[in-house]
Amino acid sequence: MSQSPAARPHTRWGRTIGIALGAALIVGVLLLAFTWPAKTSTVHNIPLAVSGPTAQVAAITEALEAEGTFTVAPATDRADAVAQIESRDVYGAIVLSAPPEVLTASANGAALSQIFQAVALQVQSQANQAAAAGAAAAGQPAPPAVTVSVTDVVPLAATDARGAGLASAAFPLALGGMLGGVLVSLLVVGTWRRLFALGAYTILASCLIVAVMQGWYGALQGDAVLNLLAIALALLGTSSLIVGLNAAIGTAGIGVGAVITLFVANPISAAAQPLQFLPEPWGAVGQWFVPGASVSLLRDLSYFPAADALFPWLVLVGWASAGVVLAMIGHFRNQEVVHVEGALETDVVRAA
Repeated sequence: MSQSPAARPHTRWGRTIGIALGAALIVGVLLLAFTWPAKTSTVHNIPLAVSGPTAQVAAITEALEAEGTFTVAPATDRADAVAQIESRDVYGAIVLSAPPEVLTASANGAALSQIFQAVALQVQSQANQAAAAGAAAAGQPAPPAVTVSVTDVVPLAATDARGAGLASAAFPLALGGMLGGVLVSLLVVGTWRRLFALGAYTILASCLIVAVMQGWYGALQGDAVLNLLAIALALLGTSSLIVGLNAAIGTAGIGVGAVITLFVANPISAAAQPLQFLPEPWGAVGQWFVPGASVSLLRDLSYFPAADALFPWLVLVGWASAGVVLAMIGHFRNQEVVHVEGALETDVVRAA
């Protein structure tokens, strides 16, 4: 029979203080995990293509790379620059034609669109200054002002004009994977039953997410089947890791899996901003984890079908496979423990 609250002994003061400090520490870690990317983000090494006359391309490349904001790649012409943007080799381009033009892709995020708007103004100012200086040197009147247009070659869908829906998908995917892994670990007994539960959960949850994110909200574009497969792998990658760690090292594995997902992988996933905005090398490192790979893959599937998406597919398959392998290792380890314990009990009985 349980004791009434009044009859229970009071918690020792040392334990009380320790619990308070631990809870405060957890809040601090949560705060750092979710605010650190925004606090430390800087604009650097954004891939940009430039096409035009050789001398002009060399001059603007030197100026842009000196700032450290951009990494410049050459483009033979406007069509080549567009192709590089569509394959996500670069995020934008400067076409030094007459008049100059800046190409961007709002599907990469609002922050990048704003940056390329500023680039257009900078190119426009430099072009007008150069034209005015040339005319003055030749003793001619100033030419008409040059206007640099900005063309969005990969725009966001009208159903997600700000890109908020796609960016916000990362945290629910991470949390959903954690929730599935924790519930299966705690409520389902038996390795094969756990794997079946993971599969059933992954399929059902993925169908629901696609129905809402693509069918209702319109945040996802492209092939719904491919989007469903990507989301299923993302959920399975996180949930199977938690189940596998639980099977391999015990209940502590649930906490380890949650920490990896929530405190390590999610903050460096580059879901809300380009990976180049994060301190190096954490943006690139984040793409090796499920949250980063899943967001990049869904963006490619929705807006950049020409991009090489092999890497994020492999990352998601790798994490899902690792979780299943860990679950199987835990299964065979537990079987051996049961056999050893059974043999010991038999020997004791015989000895008696």
